[in-house]
Amino acid sequence: MDALGARPKGVALTDKQRIAWLRLIRSDNVGPATFRDLINHFGSAEAALAMLPELSARGGATRSIRIASEAEAHRELEAVQRFGARFVGIGEPDYPQALRQIDGAPPLLTVKGNLSVLNRPAVGIVGSRNASISGSKFAAMIARDCGRAGYAVVSGLARGIDTAAHRASLDTGTIAAMAGGLDQPYPPENVGLLEAIWNGNGLAVSEMPFGWEPRARDFPRRNRLIAGISLGVAVVEAAVRSGSLITARMAGEFGRLVFAVPGSPLDPRCHGTNGLLKEGATIVTSPEDVVEALTPLSQPDLFSRSSAEEPKREDSRMSLPPDETDRSLVIDALGPTPVEVDDIIRHTGLSASAVYLVLLELDMAGRLHRHAGGLISISMLD
Repeated sequence: MDALGARPKGVALTDKQRIAWLRLIRSDNVGPATFRDLINHFGSAEAALAMLPELSARGGATRSIRIASEAEAHRELEAVQRFGARFVGIGEPDYPQALRQIDGAPPLLTVKGNLSVLNRPAVGIVGSRNASISGSKFAAMIARDCGRAGYAVVSGLARGIDTAAHRASLDTGTIAAMAGGLDQPYPPENVGLLEAIWNGNGLAVSEMPFGWEPRARDFPRRNRLIAGISLGVAVVEAAVRSGSLITARMAGEFGRLVFAVPGSPLDPRCHGTNGLLKEGATIVTSPEDVVEALTPLSQPDLFSRSSAEEPKREDSRMSLPPDETDRSLVIDALGPTPVEVDDIIRHTGLSASAVYLVLLELDMAGRLHRHAGGLISISMLD
């Protein structure tokens, strides 16, 4: 256990459970939040898989839902193992404790490298791909000092600031969050850096399927990983519209500290960071500013609650499906405007379990839309 880290907690998945989890998260219309709700309602991934066709049909699906097969799950698991990587489930000891607390935390992570890095408190360092020399140097200073203070440094393996942060923390421990599968690094010129990370005192992590080639829409999920794993995120040079600001926004939503390094008003690369300072981000003019602010958050057991763990025994939590009257009440309460689930429960007067079951039906039918902050909306049928 690291001096600043908390002792890993959780229960390891069995081989059977791991395959069922992999099948469930790889099936149609099952994202992280839906996965959690399915596990919570049905008690296990195996039981949830059996219910997917019925849920989809009751939710008004116009076609059969695709469910990942055992053969597909075994193939991906074997490919990951051949690559020297492994899967870590959200309730297992090696899953990052800070990440498991965010809404919609990935149920399964693919990881390669030094797993002990995941059990240390972490700080994210992100910024411009087209970084200045001074920006890269300062990012490296923050990474080096945070590493020496016992923190893992998390970044996105991009050019510029990310590269500087990773390189400066290779010896102390760095985590590369990836937008594609672990075997699909981006950009290509950082393949050597990635290999140095997972062959040394670092680790690569992804929530995407093995073999997945990253697309533009996948990078916000990588940014979410950086923000979720970290206690705070430091932004060094960022344009007004950039992935770094997305990471900072997510960090704020997760209750993490947001740090920003001030820059020249004449440099477009600093417009985003200066904007963060106007919005209340913590100003950083030395690495000590980051270390001192993170210290009170680095207590053992700060993030001790587990979530989405499978029960030790296969018990069924299935309840009777809602009747058409109850289903109509929930659907009528929904619309294109995002609302909170608690508001639906109050509005309909139905039990929470009945409302969540109808929402799962709509989710499996591809009609439910999930938004930031746990809000939901519905696609109306023609």
